[in-house]
Amino acid sequence: MKKLLLIITLCTTLPAFARQNTALPHGTVYGVKPTSTAPVAAGRLETYMDKKTRISTTIKGRVIRVTKPKDGWFDIDAGKGKVIAAHFKNIGTDLPMGLKGKTVVVEGVAAKEFIADDLQHFAGDTVKGKKQHTVKTDPKHRLTFEVTGLMVE
Repeated sequence: MKKLLLIITLCTTLPAFARQNTALPHGTVYGVKPTSTAPVAAGRLETYMDKKTRISTTIKGRVIRVTKPKDGWFDIDAGKGKVIAAHFKNIGTDLPMGLKGKTVVVEGVAAKEFIADDLQHFAGDTVKGKKQHTVKTDPKHRLTFEVTGLMVE
């Protein structure tokens, strides 16, 4: 009886693990296929944005990790220790864990996040002599990207 239960358990769980490790062929698309012919390198996105806080663009970069496969949350390497936190606009998009390390072309809206010091400056709370309250933020996540489409290169 124990052997039968073990066999049934293995037969039902092994296919689930096998689906996670499938190879992602060139051209696999999640969401809407990116249409831009000249994507910006992920490492140059911040300089490409210049002083704009939001911009619609297409970028090309390497996926560092898939943080939440359900609903499509992942990080893209922006070079020099910087990371672009990306997520799909369409909540129903699920990503495989095998996307890690792959080069992708991503289309969507890039946005700069403001850290606490910037927000205090904009609010006028930088009076000398007063103690400033700072919120700890991850300096690596200063850029976010709301993805409409992703294509594995």
